[in-house]
Amino acid sequence: MKINFKKFNIRDLLSSSWFKGLNNPDKAGLKFYLSDKDFSKVSLSFLTKILMGFGILFLLVILFICFEIYIPQNPISHETITYTVPKGWGDVEIAKDLEDIGIIRSAYFFKFYVVASFKHSELKAGKYIFSPRMSIYDIAKKLTRGDVIKEKILIYEGWNVEDIGEYLESKKVCLKDDFIVAASKDYSQEFDFLKDKPQDISLEGFLFPDTYEISEGISCDDFVITMLSNFEKKLTPELKTQIQEQKKSVFDIITMASMLEKEVRTLDDKKIVSGILWKRMEAGMPLQIDATVNYVTGKSDAGVAIKDTKIDSPYNTYKYKGLPKGPISNPGMNSIIAAINPKDSPYWFYLSDGRTIFSKTFEEHTANKAKYLN
Repeated sequence: MKINFKKFNIRDLLSSSWFKGLNNPDKAGLKFYLSDKDFSKVSLSFLTKILMGFGILFLLVILFICFEIYIPQNPISHETITYTVPKGWGDVEIAKDLEDIGIIRSAYFFKFYVVASFKHSELKAGKYIFSPRMSIYDIAKKLTRGDVIKEKILIYEGWNVEDIGEYLESKKVCLKDDFIVAASKDYSQEFDFLKDKPQDISLEGFLFPDTYEISEGISCDDFVITMLSNFEKKLTPELKTQIQEQKKSVFDIITMASMLEKEVRTLDDKKIVSGILWKRMEAGMPLQIDATVNYVTGKSDAGVAIKDTKIDSPYNTYKYKGLPKGPISNPGMNSIIAAINPKDSPYWFYLSDGRTIFSKTFEEHTANKAKYLN
């Protein structure tokens, strides 16, 4: 049967005797035609060409997929955008949005990649920096790592909980009152170094001063945990062993270090003052640390008024012998090292006015006060 393609339409084809004969191979002559063929004689080269054709087609498909996933939308673009992934968004919403704003070529291939790589449930909310020069692979990697925009927060050595809270509020990280509440919680189950800390005092002393990079929206609780985790890293097994060998607790060491931080500047002077203070405690002498009184009064005076030294507080080392009830600041590493490694000296007294002046006797100390402080 011949079909006139000039006048061809689908209705003619369906009603033709040729098409109807497809349902009856005998009438169409197909059965005779097929039975007359010996497919065992198909050449190996012919099969090889077919397989090569399929192989090339498969390779082209793979190359196309790789192009979509690993080649950026615009490799030479200098444009960057700040992009926010809202909480609750998944790969479908993110893919469509990134395609709409021109960061990726295809939402389909973004979804294909994150699902095929089992990352679709790991995409994290937050604020990111993206660019058209980033590939789908790069963007997905950033989203799964939670590589969000971070702000640098600098916590200074010697700051107390209130100082840190005021700073965080000024940086719009969290409210001061919320931070104080977070720093009053018990984390002794999570961090062994807190097991000796009385539960009725805050985490003062253990909020390690350092430069932190925090993501937008971090909670006060999470920031406190970040600082405690940093403290845990700084207090190495070697330092813990030294503390145990001295039959002291981590809490006692940090309490001592918190006073050294407020009183003395250099590491060498801190070690000498550490030796003086531990020696005074052994001798049953009061420590008489001005910084402990300032901690009670909230003042920052270089010297303290006599009436303030009579305040009834467990932090007042003029009124009560031994260490104060707890740390009075958050000390840096030098102060902690000095508290663990006190230096023996003939001194019993010291003054600080930017430099440290040591005295062997009370009379010499009194003379130095008159000479350097008045």
